Amino acid sequence: MKTFATSKWLITAAKKEQFPATDLPEIVLAGRSNVGKSSLINALANVNALAFVGKRAGKTRYLNFFSIGDVFHLVDVPGYGFANRSKEELKQYGRLMEDYFGSRTQCIAAILVVDIRLGLTDDDLDMLEYVRAIGLPTKIVATKSDKLSYSQRLKAKTVITTQTADNNIAVFSAESKEGVEEVRAWCLSQLEASR
Repeated sequence: MKTFATSKWLITAAKKEQFPATDLPEIVLAGRSNVGKSSLINALANVNALAFVGKRAGKTRYLNFFSIGDVFHLVDVPGYGFANRSKEELKQYGRLMEDYFGSRTQCIAAILVVDIRLGLTDDDLDMLEYVRAIGLPTKIVATKSDKLSYSQRLKAKTVITTQTADNNIAVFSAESKEGVEEVRAWCLSQLEASR
């Protein structure tokens, strides 16, 4: 898809004042630490190292803004559910999330990234409830599908569908690129709907 042909990292923001001064639409990516958000961003943009893929969980601590074709931004928020965070870091994370969702009126949708093998954790369900409550259309993307057999994937997808009451779960693999076109098409449909 042409829109995704030119993508670049814009800024890493540790506080509200560093958010880019733009009114381009934004789609936020949320998920637990080590769930594969960076791999999904790289696959969507078709750039291997656009987003840093860390070997350690909890590497992303700030908001990362990526420009997709100068048409919209993907915003990668810090992974939640990571146990080794200090109380101060957790407070900072909470403030950053409040500042983002409270001030970015151009945020038009959310992608909730979950590990297909685990289904939605309590933290995922809380995030899903939050983004739905503030009225953001949300796409559930179940990552790491290549770790399961075909029948296991079908069962896991059924569990996630039941948890979320959503029949349109995207199944994604960073290895095979399964699900990439589906998520790209969903992003573009959200841009169209927001106009």
